[in-house]
Amino acid sequence: MANFGTWLFTLFKGEFVGEDEFGNRYYRERGKTHDRWERRWVIYNGEDEASKVPPLWHQWLHKTTHTPPNEQPAETRPWQKPHRPNLTGTPEAYRPPGSQLKGGRRAAATGDYEPWQPN
Repeated sequence: MANFGTWLFTLFKGEFVGEDEFGNRYYRERGKTHDRWERRWVIYNGEDEASKVPPLWHQWLHKTTHTPPNEQPAETRPWQKPHRPNLTGTPEAYRPPGSQLKGGRRAAATGDYEPWQPN
């Protein structure tokens, strides 16, 4: 959610560029298209979390590319996975077997482990 200053700046100086699959909305400063000093920003859908920005929009925000992804979509490769935000600290976070947050139980030892013994 944008703070009051960002909302006001967007209202008066912002030009809507596009929206990603997470509902984040992207803007640029009106009248400065492809200018070196053009400002670009995102208004997040929900909590402000930078990892919610997909890679192609990240490129555009950081001026690695001039064309927004919605105007010229990039070719996707078969090995690419869909973007997921950082889930650390959420119920969907990865918890390996034996993690305290997953019950603290792990598979029994198989007997192939030999602890190190000092001489």
